[in-house]
Amino acid sequence: MQDHVTPRRVVILGGGFAGLFAARALRRSPVAVTVVDRRAHHLFQPLLYQCASGILSEGQIAQPLRGVLRRHHNVSCLLAEATDVDVKARLVHARRPDGGAVELPYDDLIVAVGMRQSYFGHDEFAAHAPGMKTLDDALDIRRRIYRAFEMAETAADDRERRQWLTFALVGGGPTGVELAGQIREIAGHTLDREFQTIDSAQARVLLFEGSDEVLGAFGHPLAHRAARTLRNLGVELHLGTMVTDIDEHGLTVRHHDGRTTRFDARTVLWTAGVEAPPVAAALARATGADQDRAGRILVEPDLTVPGHPEIRVTGDVMSLNRLPGLAEVAMQSGAYAGRMVRHAVEGRTKKPKPFKYVDLGSAAYIARGRAVVKAGPLHLSGFTGWLAWLFIHLAFLTGFRSRLGAVLSWSVAFASSSRRERAFTMPDTDASATRAPGPKAPPPPP
Repeated sequence: MQDHVTPRRVVILGGGFAGLFAARALRRSPVAVTVVDRRAHHLFQPLLYQCASGILSEGQIAQPLRGVLRRHHNVSCLLAEATDVDVKARLVHARRPDGGAVELPYDDLIVAVGMRQSYFGHDEFAAHAPGMKTLDDALDIRRRIYRAFEMAETAADDRERRQWLTFALVGGGPTGVELAGQIREIAGHTLDREFQTIDSAQARVLLFEGSDEVLGAFGHPLAHRAARTLRNLGVELHLGTMVTDIDEHGLTVRHHDGRTTRFDARTVLWTAGVEAPPVAAALARATGADQDRAGRILVEPDLTVPGHPEIRVTGDVMSLNRLPGLAEVAMQSGAYAGRMVRHAVEGRTKKPKPFKYVDLGSAAYIARGRAVVKAGPLHLSGFTGWLAWLFIHLAFLTGFRSRLGAVLSWSVAFASSSRRERAFTMPDTDASATRAPGPKAPPPPP
């Protein structure tokens, strides 16, 4: 009788691009893979702003992890949040949504937990200025955008109306630029002639950026073209400014020369800065690994943690050669980590080649028919850039159904300026608690 052989246990923390591509790379390997994520879906983060602005539905940018990996028979999914790592016992400690504890033993650990929104030490800003890293964030922003126009329609006076029709975005990276362009399109085209009291086209969109240009990572020529396009759309750029305070009625910024200015705006959105989640710090403490200022873990060229060849860090949470936090980096590093585990299982003794990122370019959508794309020496903008942007995002959308749905939604939005996904919900008020009690029900029959 043969002894039962336990397959090598691989735990992947995170079901984003890096975690998904790592799991796919291990599909035909004799290993038992567990993907741990605090959400039960894989999210196409680069299109979150299109969900927030009403072009795409949440189902078009998020797919159930179990559905995406259903044909990977050696992969199981666990809905939990990793909280700590015991490197000596090779255990991952995780917490289920109901608070219950889970311990996951591993032989190989792939960390792909991504990054979360950073408010640079001002976490109190989050209550008034949501970021956009999750599906919940996108739906919250959609509610805030469309609610603002509804509130402006019934505002008590002109001052309140102007506040509701002013949108402020903090951060001039791709997310900030994309959201700013979308809000201007909503105001000038989507909602045109839908209101009786207000003119939605008069909405102001303010974009605040600490540096001297938006989309600085794209290089000066494309950054200049993007700024020109934004201004032509009606976006007001406030460069060289730093936000010092945010409340429910607006924000205060400090200029390079030390001056401070107050801007009234009932809708403030935060698109600046990211930081590593707490589990990254826990892993760094357990392994002695170094972290950069944002909490990313410094890794070896083969993505392993120094002194721990069984632990690999991938995607946005890894720090290697100043690679940017792009989806392509996450995909390639996740696939590489998965292949390295597979090679180890297969007994390949040859020293692995270091991870090498192949730059497939960066893209930012600004408005209908206008985008900027940077791919090595190739710089595209305007309609040509938009076509390249379209091809890139269709190529990487997960699932045929998502691609087909996105194409249909984009066709409607680009052809008619309408947005089919404008539905939003409002939280219950306390009105029911103060409502006068109704007549008492008659007593039951004896």
